[in-house]
Amino acid sequence: METRNIFQNLSCIDHRYSLSEAAAFDGLSKYISEEASIRSCARAEAALVKAHLKLRGQLTDQTAAMLDQTAQNLDPQEVYAEEEKTKHNIRALVNVFKTKVPADIGPYVHLGATSVDILDTALSCRMRDVTQNVVLPELKALEKALCTIADREAETPQVGRTHGQHAVPITFGWSIAEFVSRLGKSILRIEELSNQLKGKLAGPVGSYNGPSMIVKDPEELERTYLGFLGLEPSEYSNQLVEPEYLLRLLLEMNVAFGIIANLADDLRNLQRSEIGEVYEYFASTQVGSSTMPQKRNPWNSEHVKSLWKAMCPRVITFYMDQISEHQRDLTNSASQRFIADYVSGFTMAVARMKAVVSGLHADRENMAKNLAEAGGKVRGGVLAEPAYILLGEAGVNDGHEVIRKITLEAEQSGKTFFEVLKTHTDAYQKITAQLEKLGVQDPANFFEDPSRYRGLAAEKSRRIAKKYAELMGE
Repeated sequence: METRNIFQNLSCIDHRYSLSEAAAFDGLSKYISEEASIRSCARAEAALVKAHLKLRGQLTDQTAAMLDQTAQNLDPQEVYAEEEKTKHNIRALVNVFKTKVPADIGPYVHLGATSVDILDTALSCRMRDVTQNVVLPELKALEKALCTIADREAETPQVGRTHGQHAVPITFGWSIAEFVSRLGKSILRIEELSNQLKGKLAGPVGSYNGPSMIVKDPEELERTYLGFLGLEPSEYSNQLVEPEYLLRLLLEMNVAFGIIANLADDLRNLQRSEIGEVYEYFASTQVGSSTMPQKRNPWNSEHVKSLWKAMCPRVITFYMDQISEHQRDLTNSASQRFIADYVSGFTMAVARMKAVVSGLHADRENMAKNLAEAGGKVRGGVLAEPAYILLGEAGVNDGHEVIRKITLEAEQSGKTFFEVLKTHTDAYQKITAQLEKLGVQDPANFFEDPSRYRGLAAEKSRRIAKKYAELMGE
């Protein structure tokens, strides 16, 4: 087969990322390369021949194995050469396939089928197989790595952030548990949807006109054909399989992609010089900048975000491919081919994110420092919330206003929130009494250490990590 230097390829997926994400690329290539596409169509043709022979009681194990082997070894270059003559990809495939099987079997090749009976069925097979054998293993490996961090850092104090501002204390494990939960549910949905892809053998308008000329029960022929490929028939089809089966799978991949891009954003922001709470693995020979030798850029997380920017808008095309006039037009024939690009870009982003997370380190010292200084000009101001809540529990009607004024006093004096709170004897005593009722240890000094105010962050982090680690292993 003719080969090309990879640096002469047009798509960055086929040169830059095929090298940096070689394992992912090799896995994808087995299922969604052009070679894989042609051979999956050949396997569909082989399945159709087997279905005809089976219903006639003529299928032997040897014949079935021969047909499968013929499909597996079909030369894509030979099919492309034939297409130059026929100007029709499936007719070219059929012509070549017929030359590879015994003459008495030849008439059954493509018998009763229209092109899309082969194309849509083969696409469903490819998407099922690439999802289950490449995409999901990468996703599950990423999810397990996130579970490890959520569990390991379940009690690591960190300041929470809303609107880019310090909020109330959490733990780093809790911030990661968010993505464990969100991505975990999406992974399970992708797995479910990959098992719902359908095929068809219903002819040019889906009403079984052709197959009804061959067998008494065309749907039995369809079921037998698809059974050899591990698929079920679409409930309704015109010339096309209902597009929503594949659309829903692609959309859920995009949901997962968005979650991963969100994670990438959070991780790269936590690596900002002024925050410095996490850092990616950085090789001893790695360079962060062409001119600033000290730089340690979070480029892997940025790369994931960039791939999402490139791939996410393609969802619009997936939606547009829902529409085909009457029983079929050809407006999806080119656009649908770019599904392979999307799945490749998504999978490579997952693989890159997996590498980031697997080598991610929490700077616990810096997290503790940021938490201690949290609250902007009001050091310890992140504990204003529990102070106000406890005053409310003590029956103080304007507790929020009382604490707001204390934070202003702390800001103006340069003292910590706790230092100023203690000078407001009445409020401080009522708050301390409420803490005693709750059984909090050392209630008088509760507001000295922000890390003590974390709710259920540690417990839920571990619970979520355990749940999804187990689900990913099933």
